[in-house]
Amino acid sequence: MAKENKDYFVKTSEIESQIKTLNQKGITEFCIHDSEIAKNKGKILNILKLFLQEAPEVFISLYIEAEILDKEIIALASNLFISFEIPLKCSQKGDKLLFDKKFYANKAILLNNAGLIFGFSLTYGLNSGDSLKNYLERLDFAVQQYPNHIDFPQTEANVEDSDLVAKVSGIFSAKDIRRARDISFACRTFYSSGRAVSWFLSVLKPLKIYPSRFFEDFAEWQLCNNCDYKSGFIPENENHLSIEKMQLLFLEQKYEEKNCHQQTTAVQDIVRINGAFSRLVGDNQESTIETSYNPDDLFSEEVFDIVAFSENVCMEHCKTKLFFNKGEPDYQIL
Repeated sequence: MAKENKDYFVKTSEIESQIKTLNQKGITEFCIHDSEIAKNKGKILNILKLFLQEAPEVFISLYIEAEILDKEIIALASNLFISFEIPLKCSQKGDKLLFDKKFYANKAILLNNAGLIFGFSLTYGLNSGDSLKNYLERLDFAVQQYPNHIDFPQTEANVEDSDLVAKVSGIFSAKDIRRARDISFACRTFYSSGRAVSWFLSVLKPLKIYPSRFFEDFAEWQLCNNCDYKSGFIPENENHLSIEKMQLLFLEQKYEEKNCHQQTTAVQDIVRINGAFSRLVGDNQESTIETSYNPDDLFSEEVFDIVAFSENVCMEHCKTKLFFNKGEPDYQIL
């Protein structure tokens, strides 16, 4: 079924035949979220080869099991405009729930080294051995792998009627499940809709808290500002600039709370210039912004240590235009 924004969703049996008609129909985005295809390497390779041949310019969102994600698939995907959507799964061993961090970290390294876009999907309370502590550890791990986004199916609509309903147990209470839901929704808002992957861990470092704790605090902020899960707020329906304003307000509050006042200006500049760059690339939106630091410094590797950056890099008020130059994103100090 085609949608007005030119995303395209089709049944599994139709995929290969439809790929050949995408350019003719003007389809620019194609989602393949099929659980059977996700675990079939041969089918995925055939589909990627067909995209390369018939529709190399189309953006692909591909749901894939981590077990079959290997160098062969990554090498082929490197020639396409694609985002891998990877579920983070646990295995059950008796009463214990096991999560293989090393396995998923190695997959993330392959993807990051290839410069490919990927996202994770997280769930909670679906296995008997799960707990809030275990879930938050998975969330912290996920963020540390630099995914472009993290999806939380249980924060979507109509979850009450699906097999994604979290199960209350002796180690995962109803209160814990609500906390997991609110923290997940906060991450969905701040990290995913906020396009924070490029700067989030750097900004978090001076605060000396885990991502899950940061998102729990942001969930409280959302509740106080009537944009939490229960309010009906849908972050994906907001324009990115409005999410960015939320990020800046909350970060200013957190840096004040942690007595990190001297880094606040750098943090605000980093968030704002990266946000403007993401809107240029993602939304084709050119803009002009003012910063207290030179954009050359804000885009440098020095920002990975914000404390050192604030101490060693000189402020320089700049007015910067972000634009496309011969089809490539660029910026110019005015």
